[in-house]
Amino acid sequence: MSSLSETIRQKVRERAENRCEYCLSHQDYIMGRLQIDHIQPVAKGGDNTEDNLCLACELCNQYKWTQTENLDPKSGEIVSLFNPRQQQWQKHFTWSPEGTEIIGLTACGRATVGALRLNNSLAVTVRKNWVKAGWHPPN
Repeated sequence: MSSLSETIRQKVRERAENRCEYCLSHQDYIMGRLQIDHIQPVAKGGDNTEDNLCLACELCNQYKWTQTENLDPKSGEIVSLFNPRQQQWQKHFTWSPEGTEIIGLTACGRATVGALRLNNSLAVTVRKNWVKAGWHPPN
């Protein structure tokens, strides 16, 4: 990742408004630093252009790793994961009424929720506390 210039890193952070582009966690509310993720992994032919980069929290980045597809639990088909450069979050996901879980609205959304484990127990617990503090869900 050191091959990315600070200018590109800053553009990615600003474009994402300092939020994970998968789970929408804000930099101010997580431990650690949001990371630059290759949407199409370098190992699968991805490059270092801005169109292939997004901001991700450590959990989303680790769970995604080199995945680009996953099973949609509703249709049983393998589908592409959410691409923050080509798709809008609100068209593929919504928040549960309590604001603690991410619900996939489309095959892509459901596959991404599963692949990135967006509703793992740690994330849900943290979001419950963010809701109590009035920090979540994001607008």
